[in-house]
Amino acid sequence: MRCPHCGHDQHKVIDTRDAGDSIRRRRECRNCCQRFTSYEHVAASLLVIKRDGRREPFDRQLLADIRIAAVKRPISSDTIDGVVQHVEDQLHALGRAEVKSNLIGGLVLDELANIDQVAYIRFASVYLDFNDLTEIRSEVDRLMGRQGAIAPA
Repeated sequence: MRCPHCGHDQHKVIDTRDAGDSIRRRRECRNCCQRFTSYEHVAASLLVIKRDGRREPFDRQLLADIRIAAVKRPISSDTIDGVVQHVEDQLHALGRAEVKSNLIGGLVLDELANIDQVAYIRFASVYLDFNDLTEIRSEVDRLMGRQGAIAPA
């Protein structure tokens, strides 16, 4: 690991804490004395079965995809991290070695539907692969119906 400030590869760990699903380490560069934080996540051997049948290891790229959907929306980074963590926890709780990508997308959509409708539609537009505006309108109507069912009377 290299220091994000100077690029030096010698550092010392000054604090280690459990951060739920990961380990948080506070480090200090031996060259520039700047401090930085690193997170270590347990590597899981979960494979994602893509639509075309390919199998790929699950990674946190999902985080970047959700961030793109949430651009210029009032959603904090902590909330997005929480969505990804909750989806990961649900996948690991299944106890399977392989999961279909549509299951992952559905879990993300369920989370986003409760957080931000615009981010939901942005993510859905890629994940559900809409072909025209009528499909988008149908999804918006479905989302609005869902929100109406959730909203208190």
